[in-house]
Amino acid sequence: MASTTREKFVSFINNRWLVFVAAMWIQSCAGIGYLFGSISPVIKSSLNYNQKELARLGVAKDLGDSVGFIAGTLSEILPLWAALLVGAVQNLIGYGWVWLITTGRAPILPLWAMCVLIFVGNNGETYFNTGALVSGVQNFPKSRGPVVGILKGFAGLGGAIISQIYTMIHSSNPASLILMVAVTPAVVVVCLMFFIRPVGGHKQIRPSDGASFTFIYGICLLLAAYLMAVMLIQDLVVVSHNVITVFTIVLFVILVVPILVPIMTSFFTETNEPDDTIEEPLVPKREGQEPGMQTPDLILSEVEDEKPKDVDLLPASERHKRIAHLQAQLMQAAAEGAVRVKRRRGPHRGEDFTLTQALVKADFWLIFFSLLLGSGSGLTVIDNLGQMSQSLGYDNTHVLVSMISIWNFLGRIGGGYFSELVVRDYAYPRPVAMAVAQLIMSVGHIFFAYGWPGAMYIGTLLIGLGYGAHWAIVPATASELFGLKKFGALYNFLTLANPAGSLVFSGMIASSIYDREAERQAHGSVFDPDDALRCNGSICFFLTSLIMSGFCIIACILSMILVRRTKSVYTHLYGKTRT
Repeated sequence: MASTTREKFVSFINNRWLVFVAAMWIQSCAGIGYLFGSISPVIKSSLNYNQKELARLGVAKDLGDSVGFIAGTLSEILPLWAALLVGAVQNLIGYGWVWLITTGRAPILPLWAMCVLIFVGNNGETYFNTGALVSGVQNFPKSRGPVVGILKGFAGLGGAIISQIYTMIHSSNPASLILMVAVTPAVVVVCLMFFIRPVGGHKQIRPSDGASFTFIYGICLLLAAYLMAVMLIQDLVVVSHNVITVFTIVLFVILVVPILVPIMTSFFTETNEPDDTIEEPLVPKREGQEPGMQTPDLILSEVEDEKPKDVDLLPASERHKRIAHLQAQLMQAAAEGAVRVKRRRGPHRGEDFTLTQALVKADFWLIFFSLLLGSGSGLTVIDNLGQMSQSLGYDNTHVLVSMISIWNFLGRIGGGYFSELVVRDYAYPRPVAMAVAQLIMSVGHIFFAYGWPGAMYIGTLLIGLGYGAHWAIVPATASELFGLKKFGALYNFLTLANPAGSLVFSGMIASSIYDREAERQAHGSVFDPDDALRCNGSICFFLTSLIMSGFCIIACILSMILVRRTKSVYTHLYGKTRT
């Protein structure tokens, strides 16, 4: 009995679902960058910044969130827990120092130094994301869409969770939110970092996995609906502090419920018998390769080069026969010396690429620029949400920030789920889901441009859903086209598209147009030079939003080009599941 209990406990500690749940909890504190819209007014008023100076802090925040070369490199050298610890320390030092400055406990630093602090603090997120995603895709190689969507979704929900805790604390000092941003992620990561690791998840595939994912999805939807209801109640109705405390306790209960999945699969099911687990390869077998057949890699490379392009469009059974026949011909010819087998020029789509190999591929840059235009425009809205809501006369900025965080969460969950349906049921390229998300975002920007009644609520819905979907679809797509071996480095390079887009869209376009209009309005009224420039009306972000909408349409076109180029890859990866 004691031996059985011990075995089940060891199974629980090494359960890939436990790693996944721990990663979900870390990610729920990782999305601190989405709170910039809430803390930026405090920084702006405390340090007397104008909108352009504040936008530079926003760009520094986006750079910190996206420059993950060091995180990607350390994740390949150090254990994942050590990389997570580095991120926790950076987060604490960066935002902790910003809190000391805004509260007058430390001397005011020049703008460039404040940008460095914001960069260092937010750069901790890259370590959290890398640790969670690397362990996730390695432990669930056959469920990349749902896993990435859920993990990135919880990162998007972090802003709403921390906002609710801040509301419960009921601090009279708005700068205390910055302190929460500094301390909360560091504490959570230090408590959970040793659970985040690869545990041979491809050997733990069970028939119950589908039900487990369904349960997790149900918890995600419940969490989003609950947070939305709580935010609306607290905004529309005056509630006591005791009620807010109860709301927050229920929130923590919902966050803890997913731990039931590893508990049930380890202690209450017979998971130790050989028949209960299925081992699947991390990379699918090549077409035409029979079980036990050891076809040389060089011959397989020749097949890729020599096969007609229309072979990939044939039905699966006919495609297998044609490729097997071509393999046999090449092997016989090579054996007789009739042909000389060429050395491989590099990996093909779907195999493991290094970052250097991926950088010379058109597919990689199509993903990058589509992400730059799509997510960059969404990040511009997130960073300027406080000023956008104020210009349209909304005084509930914290509610809008929480709402876009929730829609962002649902976009990531939905992006992972629906893109997985596309590849599993139709063997169609995953980027088509990103094209749909970018069309949705283009409509959202139109609502912001014209400032119609309720535009902020509809706009945050559409932008949040579309922006969030990018971060479920892009990592899964990158792992499918360029492999899992160097996923950390590939993913962190692609995330550079976020600050690049923010630098152009927010740091140059949005801030310049806003300040120009604010100055024009100030000349027509009594203006105190000591006050920060402030713009009122839909005109403040009208032109910016129209430009963002156009960029989203261009991003959609790039995504569809990628779809056209990668049809054969997805037919190879997922086509056999439909025959």
